[in-house]
Amino acid sequence: MPSDSDSDQEQPQQLHVLLVVALQAHMNPMLKFARCLASKRVHVTLATTETVRNHLLHSTNLFTLNSRIRFEFFSDGLTAEFDRDKSAETFATLQAVSSENLSKLVANFNAKKTRLSCIVFNPFAPWVADVAEEHGIPCALLWNQACAIFSIVYRYSKDLLNPFELMDCPGIPNLQVSDLPSTLLPSTPVHFKKLISDSARCAERARWVLGNSFYELESEIIDSMDALLPIRPIGPLVSPFLLGKNEADDDSDYALHVDGLKAEESCIEWLDRQRPCSVVYVSFGRVTVWSQKQIDNISMALKNSDRPFLWALKPPAEGSKRDSGELSRGFLEETKEKGIVVTWCSQEKVLMHKAVACFMTHGGWNSALETVVSGVPVIVYPEWTDQPTNAKLLSDVFKVGVRVRINGDEEDGVVTTKEVERCIEEVINGPKAAEMKKRAMELKEAANKALEVGGSSDKNINDFIKNISGKSITVTLNNDSTVD
Repeated sequence: MPSDSDSDQEQPQQLHVLLVVALQAHMNPMLKFARCLASKRVHVTLATTETVRNHLLHSTNLFTLNSRIRFEFFSDGLTAEFDRDKSAETFATLQAVSSENLSKLVANFNAKKTRLSCIVFNPFAPWVADVAEEHGIPCALLWNQACAIFSIVYRYSKDLLNPFELMDCPGIPNLQVSDLPSTLLPSTPVHFKKLISDSARCAERARWVLGNSFYELESEIIDSMDALLPIRPIGPLVSPFLLGKNEADDDSDYALHVDGLKAEESCIEWLDRQRPCSVVYVSFGRVTVWSQKQIDNISMALKNSDRPFLWALKPPAEGSKRDSGELSRGFLEETKEKGIVVTWCSQEKVLMHKAVACFMTHGGWNSALETVVSGVPVIVYPEWTDQPTNAKLLSDVFKVGVRVRINGDEEDGVVTTKEVERCIEEVINGPKAAEMKKRAMELKEAANKALEVGGSSDKNINDFIKNISGKSITVTLNNDSTVD
């Protein structure tokens, strides 16, 4: 710790936070948190694997986005050719090799006499807590899913929630087995169950648990955790563009596509030619892969809906062993006057476009937050992990959309064409459509206020900085807070 005689110029160096990301899918929320801390004059080092670095190189301005943010890289112990979707081996190697390499990186900080005030990690890297403890550095868990998921997982780990009985979870009425994260179900592989239990245990070891959400969105759920293990929301950690800032303020990190796909700008030009609140936007993220039958059913529903649509349909990864469906040439030809299909698009720009009426999504938390912040009603077609719970939240708790109903008799849980048609009609023209849109706009406003100076998330971020520094926070009108 520098002495009182150190110059004023050195004072900002006293507060330095290390953010650790082991998997590329979790990079964006941590990047946004890094920018948030940097805006409050906290120095940040973001440490990730060399594999993730290779994907980050697609974002040319990323490494110069802010003078207070720097990057460090460590080996995950896997070859470049290794299929990291083989989760069991991936997580085992991360535990054994990455933890050792991260420890060496932290030791280098100590050798340079750079004092780390805190190490922040996410639930899928619980071994980071061991590294922090080894070096005597306090750590914080950034929970990058809904606070509701944290509540369910923690209660499950403490036997306070049994998925085989009628479940009572504060803030989530009528919770059913079909609403639970798939990672808690008996069919979940053993290594995933261990990862979830390890995440719950490391949350107890962390000095702070931070959530990528905002209080006004999950207030009852957040309050219910105060007596168990408090979680403090600091989000939504989304693109500044979604919060009404100019695209030029985005510093390019929020346009990052970790799979290297480049957004097709033609879709924005196409949206410009559509009527306000008329377009059905469809995107199931970069991981979800649908069967041919499901692709056919969704495409037929879009064709029958007689509404303009934009479908971002990512091709399967090269060398992927997962079977995936393809759009028929007939569909593309028959719908060329009313729809457009792209491999990828800037989701932030699409959701903020006045032509978009609703968003059909898999319900991953990043997409869920983005649709909430942009005030767009949603159709949720969940597949696995946290998506079923997010679908429950969006439809029954936040009340900003509908969840597709899966016909149990259908093979592989495929949703029918008629069900997709029903959901589109219900969200856009149904008896509750106006109410959904009104609620969506209310949450959009609440999300913005949470991050404003004095807002609920802004206060939690300032409290976090105050706690790790032992100092007070002076807040200026432009939200460029200073550590005193």
